[in-house]
Amino acid sequence: MRPPASALASIATAFCLFGGIALAVLLAPATTSSAVADAPSKTGSDAPKPTRPKPAAGFALVAGGDVALTGDPDEATLAAVRPFFRRADLAIANLEGTLAETGSARCLASPEAGCFVFRASPGWAATLRRAGLTDLNVANNHALDYGPEAQRETLAALHGEHLAYDGLPGQITFLLVREAARRAQVVIVYMHAGAEGTDAAHVSDSEETYLGEPRGNPIAFAHAMVDAGADLVFASGPHVLRAMEWYRNRLVAYSLGNLAGSHTLSTDGLLSDSALLRVKLDARGRLLAGSLIPLRLDAWGTPALDRQGASLRLIGSLSRQDFPANAMRVSATGHLSPPTSTPSSRIRPPRDTCWPFVLRRAKVANSARCVSSSRR
Repeated sequence: MRPPASALASIATAFCLFGGIALAVLLAPATTSSAVADAPSKTGSDAPKPTRPKPAAGFALVAGGDVALTGDPDEATLAAVRPFFRRADLAIANLEGTLAETGSARCLASPEAGCFVFRASPGWAATLRRAGLTDLNVANNHALDYGPEAQRETLAALHGEHLAYDGLPGQITFLLVREAARRAQVVIVYMHAGAEGTDAAHVSDSEETYLGEPRGNPIAFAHAMVDAGADLVFASGPHVLRAMEWYRNRLVAYSLGNLAGSHTLSTDGLLSDSALLRVKLDARGRLLAGSLIPLRLDAWGTPALDRQGASLRLIGSLSRQDFPANAMRVSATGHLSPPTSTPSSRIRPPRDTCWPFVLRRAKVANSARCVSSSRR
């Protein structure tokens, strides 16, 4: 059984900044909170010498893109991705909108007017948990679709199902990623940024907008996060898949597209292509293995495994176009590898795990543990 999400990751910083980019940073903590809370307080000669936890061999993370729901829960919505999430130590997606019965819409829903608001039954929280998710990012432009009251109800629903949620301003523990990197061995950044729609598949090193709203410069922001100490950066927001870059020996995935909806998201053209990002990081945040699981959404927004691998070819092509020198390589089976094959940057899958898992079943060891607080 995998440890609870609270023992694997905690929020480091989450706020909107840098021209409309919403940021959530997850940390693999040095010790479990329960171990600290339960230990008796001792001082002087009676105090035992602190022991450093033995670093873990690594932990597996599976990340998906945007989830926008409405109406009552439907177990079929996430049934196809359940096997992938449940094999991960940390499984995370972006929750677009609210799980509530209260609140008032911030605008009158109208695609023509550019107003999109999402509200679904709080019962969806249990469905998300049963699908294998451990953590929901709520640092996005739909978190307050129905106001603070609905947001509180959303968080209560997630909490009631023991789902971690990250991205609220009140959850700020460390104000900077650089500070977070000093206090934890693994720093993971989930950003919600970039223009939206089928015309936004390419990422550019410039300020992006959508319907006149600033959406930031995703490349500049992601690079700043890695420069500050982030070990992995992945994103959602554009609702289409985007390129993957190998920057300073760190993986940056600029958009994982739409993960699931309940007739809330358009699935025309590129909007139906999706993917899960699965990585294994060691106790110092270095990438041991990585793969993409190709998905395709039907007209309702339900994802299914795409055995034709269209999203793999799309991400590979976008990566080569947008980052000619630093594109992550995407194989026909979804395996991810850096743009060079030098010993220092080659990803070597551990012998006790089966990577990549894309079009066949495989076992992945759940090996996440608390790690030491010293870094690199």
